Amino acid sequence: MSKKRALITGATGQDGSYLAEFLLEKGYEVLGMVRRSSTVNFERIEHIQDQITMVSGDLMDQISLVRLIDDFRPHEVYNLAAQSFVPTSWEQPVLTGDVSALGVTRLLDAIRLVDADIRFYQASSSEMFGKVREMPQRETTPFYPRSPYGVAKVYGHWITVNYRESYGMYACSGISFNHESPRRGHEFVTRKVCRAVARIKCGLESELLLGNLDSQRDWGYAPDYVRAMWRMLQQEQPEDFVLATGRTHTIRRLAELAFRAVDLDYNDYVVQDPRLIRPAEVDLLVGDPTRAREKLGWEAETSFEELVGIMVAAEVERCRGVEVGGRGAGSPTAF
Repeated sequence: MSKKRALITGATGQDGSYLAEFLLEKGYEVLGMVRRSSTVNFERIEHIQDQITMVSGDLMDQISLVRLIDDFRPHEVYNLAAQSFVPTSWEQPVLTGDVSALGVTRLLDAIRLVDADIRFYQASSSEMFGKVREMPQRETTPFYPRSPYGVAKVYGHWITVNYRESYGMYACSGISFNHESPRRGHEFVTRKVCRAVARIKCGLESELLLGNLDSQRDWGYAPDYVRAMWRMLQQEQPEDFVLATGRTHTIRRLAELAFRAVDLDYNDYVVQDPRLIRPAEVDLLVGDPTRAREKLGWEAETSFEELVGIMVAAEVERCRGVEVGGRGAGSPTAF
């Protein structure tokens, strides 16, 4: 029997890199889509790049997607590509909508035109809930997005439902709450905090600027979440799932744990900066993963404390590598 073939958009991102690793372990042939015109950073997949087939495609170019699907005929498509940083969505709302909303339509339609039997996963987001209508948030909770990113994700989510119901396609969305790792982008608060903590410990910085310290998020560990993405496409019928830990923590708690990991007191280094507070903050986001637990047999396995420890350890490793002349950091280790 031939190998299953999976296409991952956003393969060079945090989730894409962990999903690629996971699928390779499952025996898949993995295709990673990149935009030919972009400056691509392969750092996150460098260790497995020789095992992945990198292919050219662009969520803003329908023809490129049709050609890609027709040429490679994947069995599964995981759409993880997006303009995914909320603050940037305020600065570039049209681009965010074109990629994160209309890009989903273009990809779904390419699949419909070439082979409607291909299974499709859409990376939806807890930011769709925004001004929350109920606590905790579940699959049936009404959306009320509070940023251009959240609005774009709502469109991507509903167009996926629409194609599933209108064309009988196996298309589903994972409504993922925040999930982090040492591969998270530097612009995200978890990576920002852990990196600053390591640099302060190494004597390279003296303070950490943060916005709303009381903002709370449901934070999990990215490798846990890619397992759920795969399980969603192995079900008999397509269905949407909330992927979350069901627990929340404040940014203050994040800072406290990160500094404690290197034996420092966050009160000595954290400075609140009003410029970093969002124009419209979301309310308390906490997901209810009951459906995923009952139907997928999935739950987040890594605690928040373990997650912060992993991320700080990785940043200290990188920091110490810089200190000794740029030596590349290895795997995260305890310290």
